[in-house]
Amino acid sequence: MLGFLKRVVWDLQDPIGRFNFCCWFWREYPGVAGQIIRAKVLLPYFARAGKGVIIHEGVRFRTVHKLAVGDDCELGVDSFLQAGGGITLGDRVMLGPGVKIWSVNHVFRELDVPINEQGFDEEPVRIGDDCWLGANVFVFPGVDLPRGCVVSAGSVVAKKRYPEYAILAGYPARVIGNRKTNASSSAAAAQDAGAES
Repeated sequence: MLGFLKRVVWDLQDPIGRFNFCCWFWREYPGVAGQIIRAKVLLPYFARAGKGVIIHEGVRFRTVHKLAVGDDCELGVDSFLQAGGGITLGDRVMLGPGVKIWSVNHVFRELDVPINEQGFDEEPVRIGDDCWLGANVFVFPGVDLPRGCVVSAGSVVAKKRYPEYAILAGYPARVIGNRKTNASSSAAAAQDAGAES
């Protein structure tokens, strides 16, 4: 028992150990009070944290000192952010429940070396301002989503070029629409309907 207590004290002396303890302790605290507590306790460990960040229940982090989050972001229930390669969320980014963002991946190039001994590739992930990732989206290392993108629930986003305001869906995610085009055609249709009456 004494050895266990020494290990706990040792863990709490390390900043990462303290962060992990705080996450464990406050992760499931419900309601707005839980959101306020998680923001006050966890955000100081981030590389950067904007104003008005909401961390819902069950959110998990790895390598949080490489995670930068803009203003008014919302991290959905049970999301998981693996920031070993760096993750940047712009302003007003919404992550739905169960979103996973990975910025590291196992190396598996050498056939004669076990995969678990080959280390990791790290590639930063950037999610632009005003993006919404639906429930259970998975984002691979190296993804750069520009401003205004919407990713449909259950999609898997790979590293490639996406236009601003793209609507993405699928496995792998592909562009199925554009918010700008949809907004323009809706406005034009409304204007045409008004002119006909």
